[in-house]
Amino acid sequence: MSDDLKDILSNLNKDIEQEKLLQYLNRHLTDDEQHAFEKQMNDDEFMNDAVEGLQSLEDKNKIADIVQQMNIGLKKQLDRKKKRKQKRKIAEQPLLLFSILLLLLLITIAYLVIKKFG
Repeated sequence: MSDDLKDILSNLNKDIEQEKLLQYLNRHLTDDEQHAFEKQMNDDEFMNDAVEGLQSLEDKNKIADIVQQMNIGLKKQLDRKKKRKQKRKIAEQPLLLFSILLLLLLITIAYLVIKKFG
């Protein structure tokens, strides 16, 4: 399996070894090892869903291509989100500065009014 796939699979349950997962997907485990692996999988719902999704692929050779497409799509989404956040920060700062100045002006006016009439 490619290193990209191993990187993605490493985000799953830390107790499950990547190599064991790949062996499980390729059906290279003994019955006892397979049973122990499935028992570990039952404790992690996300892991179970991920393995089921990987097992449902008809052509196991396409996994590397799918991983690459997913990484590209994820990178695009993250870049869009980052740009949106930067725009939002820039747009919010002038409003914040205006609000602070307005608040200081109101406090100063209130102080002068209280001092004059109080």
